[in-house]
Amino acid sequence: MGSLDATSTSLAEDLQDLQLDRPAKGLKSVEELEKLTVDEHLSDIERSVYLLSSGQEVQRISVIHNLPDLLRDTESHDECMRRVVPKVREVLHLAQTEMQVAASSAFLQILQKNLVPVQNYSQTFLQTILNSVDSKDPDVASAWLDTLLDVIDLLPKEVIKKEILGSAIAKGQLAQSVQSRLACCRILGKISTKFEPFVIKKEILPVVQSLCQDVDYEVRGCMCRQLDCVARGMGLEATKSAILPELVELTNDEECHVRIAGLETVVNILSLLDAETCGTTIIPLVCKICQQAVQAEDATLPVVATQLGKLCHGISDNLTDEQRQWFIDFYKKLCHVGLEKNKASSRVTTPLIDKDRGSKESDLTDIFELEDKLVECRKNSAYNFPAMVLFCGAKQFKPELHLTFTHLCKDPHFLVRKTISSGFHEVCKLLGNNANLIQSDLVALLKDESIEVLRGVISTIPAILDCYMSSGSNHTVSESKSGPLSDIIPAFLASENAIFTSHNWRLQEELMRNLSCLSRCYSSESLYNKVIPILRQKLVKARALPVKVAAAHSLLKLTRKVKKREQREEIYHGLIHDFCHARKCYLRNVFIDICRIVIELYSKKFFKETFYEYLLELHTDSVPNIRLSLCSILPDLKRLLILPTDRGLLQQLDACVRKLLVSEKDRDVSDGIQSAVEELDKIHIPMQSMTRRNFFEQDLDDQKKEEEEKLLLDNEEKELKKEEEAAEKKKGDKRNLVSAKKGSENGSSSRIPGPRKASTTSTTNKPSKTTRGSGIPAPGSAGTRGDSKSKRQ
Repeated sequence: MGSLDATSTSLAEDLQDLQLDRPAKGLKSVEELEKLTVDEHLSDIERSVYLLSSGQEVQRISVIHNLPDLLRDTESHDECMRRVVPKVREVLHLAQTEMQVAASSAFLQILQKNLVPVQNYSQTFLQTILNSVDSKDPDVASAWLDTLLDVIDLLPKEVIKKEILGSAIAKGQLAQSVQSRLACCRILGKISTKFEPFVIKKEILPVVQSLCQDVDYEVRGCMCRQLDCVARGMGLEATKSAILPELVELTNDEECHVRIAGLETVVNILSLLDAETCGTTIIPLVCKICQQAVQAEDATLPVVATQLGKLCHGISDNLTDEQRQWFIDFYKKLCHVGLEKNKASSRVTTPLIDKDRGSKESDLTDIFELEDKLVECRKNSAYNFPAMVLFCGAKQFKPELHLTFTHLCKDPHFLVRKTISSGFHEVCKLLGNNANLIQSDLVALLKDESIEVLRGVISTIPAILDCYMSSGSNHTVSESKSGPLSDIIPAFLASENAIFTSHNWRLQEELMRNLSCLSRCYSSESLYNKVIPILRQKLVKARALPVKVAAAHSLLKLTRKVKKREQREEIYHGLIHDFCHARKCYLRNVFIDICRIVIELYSKKFFKETFYEYLLELHTDSVPNIRLSLCSILPDLKRLLILPTDRGLLQQLDACVRKLLVSEKDRDVSDGIQSAVEELDKIHIPMQSMTRRNFFEQDLDDQKKEEEEKLLLDNEEKELKKEEEAAEKKKGDKRNLVSAKKGSENGSSSRIPGPRKASTTSTTNKPSKTTRGSGIPAPGSAGTRGDSKSKRQ
């Protein structure tokens, strides 16, 4: 017992330590309270000055956050500029990071909201921003630099040239710190689009060229990323003579970071260059970068794979057939990079056992890093596959890219397969009528064991099926078992097993919701026999409520496409039996969600005839949560009614509400019914005579739903009549055949046919009378009786 007590005591102490949000044990002292107390009679300006002078850190931050509001008030604007703003600038010299960040945000808001004239802003707030950019704290300096870059967009050209340009150029001198030169790169890139080309060439270009040659690789890389903005400000000719030479040199830099920046800048600058420059300079440069990346297998390789789609699109018009083929071959090489070395890498790791521990660990780290880069390269290549299909053309897909696409869909790493599955619908759209070429690849992805891969293709399966339906295969699976959909849809349905073994309820919900798209691909009978059973099963057994709701939505949507009335009514009666009359309360709660979906998808008339009374029965449910959920849907029920036709339904609704108001004992349900009554009182029930005039536009959607339901019944009756006529015609043909045989037999023995015909006619008419008089139903009457029986149910 002693050990048990000790264990419980230690457990209680651990739980007490976890209460991180509990208040401190000690109360504030009188002195501390006096420091935080401010005279309530002080004005906003006086209070702000007092808090900035002698307040706590949190109080000063509050004043700075409130500074835009003080300046917005016209009565206190001038006094705030005279007394509060100088105090804020004074406090910021020694302020901590949180206050500096708050001030940077407040200063930007002041300019964005035009609370201060530009001239006054440049003399006060802008000077503080420029001085704070040089802060030694990197977080503070970064916050103020971001503010300065946003401010530049809002300031006129004259103020930028007078106040910012000189300061930016000074920051870019070699004697300044690396942080200062990095800030200079970003500022110059931002202001380059503000000035005329001759100003940029005279004032900015020399500093840009100097920073491109900086001794620090971070500065070179940062300036390289700004060359796009500088080039757009200078124009084409100046770019060709001054910027391109620097860019070519940066793409050949010894540092990988700089080369990556150079490649990204080449991609961004393509739209500015003319065809001659692309043909003579850019295309050879890009080819060289690609070859070096493959040979080195460094960090530039994944970046090349990322940017290749944009590159090919940008230079497509300037490529010869030979160059175009080179880029296609290079892309196929990127899609296979690293796959050939998997066995080799495994062979390299075996002799490392005999080496010392330090060298073995470093070698293993290098191998894993290289494998990660190669996997990232293939992943980025898979991301760019739609762009390469567009570059290559749909007609050349089969000879050039089909095999590569299949390899990507079967890549050993799930990230590559996930990426290609996420873009599968884009490839289908680009291929158009040739989409059936990648049918087997889609089936393979739908059978993949990885949930991440399945997520990519399941989320876009409606768009994929639309492509197949519109690409010359506009028929259902049952009508053409050899069509492309005959393999895809079974694999799609089979993916449900793998998805529901995982705990990813969001993917399960998406699958259930996307099953509704099969209404275009499957016949009515196939929907009823193959898809609807899956939805009904998940509606009962799925654990997450959103999955149940998605399954119910798809089930009710597909049921509208089922042609046979008996099958539809069987589904509706099943929902009422399995959910409304279920023993488990959570299933009865789901029935209320089902009714909401029915109200959304079906006509008012259908809901009132099928579900209305069953839903109201739940007001006597023994579980309070069910009654509480029912209260939330009662206003929706009243919106369905039209007088005087639905007077009886209105009386049932009123009786339900009165009973809940009088006899309800649960507090939450009582509050729920009170809220429902307040909303019910606001709802006006339209009269049937007024509906056509005043409510026609509001009920247009409901009228359309009702016409669709009526059309479904009419089509079913027409099909039944056709079946009856076909059956009667078939029987008539048999009778004629029998009479013809008898006539031929009788004709061989006697050549007088008259009496024979009369006797034959009389004998054939007698059985038909007997049939009508007996209890055997005529053809088609069984279906009619079944309908009437189901209606009585």
